[in-house]
Amino acid sequence: MKSNAALLCCLLLTAAAGCNHAKSEEAAAAPTPNGEAWLTPEQVKDKLSLVTVAEREVGGSIVTSGRVTFDDLRVTHVFSPVTGRITRILAQPGQRVKKGGPLALIQSPDVGSAFSDVAKAQADLVAAEHDYKRKKELYEAHACSQSDLEIAEDNYGKAKAEMERAHQKAKLLARGTVDRVTQEFTLQAPIEGEVIARYVNPGIEVQGQYSGGTAIELFTIGELDRVWILADVFEMDLARVKKDSPVSINVVAYPGKEFKGTVQYVASALDPASRTAKVRCAVDNPTGELKPEMYATVSISTGGRRALAVPRDALLRLGEGMNVFVQKGTSKDGQIIFERVPVAIDEQDEDGAWVPITHGLKAGDQVVVKGAIELLGMI
Repeated sequence: MKSNAALLCCLLLTAAAGCNHAKSEEAAAAPTPNGEAWLTPEQVKDKLSLVTVAEREVGGSIVTSGRVTFDDLRVTHVFSPVTGRITRILAQPGQRVKKGGPLALIQSPDVGSAFSDVAKAQADLVAAEHDYKRKKELYEAHACSQSDLEIAEDNYGKAKAEMERAHQKAKLLARGTVDRVTQEFTLQAPIEGEVIARYVNPGIEVQGQYSGGTAIELFTIGELDRVWILADVFEMDLARVKKDSPVSINVVAYPGKEFKGTVQYVASALDPASRTAKVRCAVDNPTGELKPEMYATVSISTGGRRALAVPRDALLRLGEGMNVFVQKGTSKDGQIIFERVPVAIDEQDEDGAWVPITHGLKAGDQVVVKGAIELLGMI
């Protein structure tokens, strides 16, 4: 009897143990609630990075693209006033030149023609003046008709006008020195600065600016110690951009280096195709690292404000809405629970590193920054 009782007891204990094991397996196999992901502390440590939701400085800048250009007030494009042939180059790219310094020699028939026109106009003026005075004396002596006097007076006026025209044409050559014998014109620098570019070689025929043809640029001279950045700002951000606002510029050529400047001008009209306005920023460039036509990333300061915010990397766009993963506590077996929470953001201030949250979170919440995509695949 005792042996039968012991056997029955063993059977009951075995059944109870089997029942408990089945319940444990059933609990382990139970799916996590919808929209949640459960991870062990070790998994959280290895895969995730979290940040506490709090009030932070947001909406402090507009980040856009831009292009480096010359400061128009510190650069000049040099053309030839005369038509002729380049005989010698006197300035090379990278060379600094003084105002009035020689750039090139141009052999030009315009030189002889200009001074010949002055001499001829002067002679015609003297002759017309003598004729007018003579006709005037004859008219006063009643030995000449009034019509003859008027003709002489008109010719004298035309001669004076021609003389003025010839002088003005010759004066245009004052931008360089002229050798009347060899008919060589010395092209001079109109400003002091660095020869940034040269577009001609010896032997090239050039067209004069005042000859009626299409003149080509021969030299570019300027200073690169200050440059302009032309940034494109979208219509929705224009109200936040103010004159004299601080600007930070980064270029690919110098990763990690930041150039500082200020907003000088905001365009009065938008580009109809891109719906952007040009914003001109002045940037000091004492070392000449910024070169014209470089592409730049421009951050324009707009004045920040305090708001509840999360890092941009914490946001997940699902359909039309934004979501984040929030730590919601731990399960009975010690796993850490993360829940997907829909949030609303301030669309006007979503261009910085921190994005303001208007609904869905409260201060102190722990949100996932690194590893949110992995959690999305687990729910």
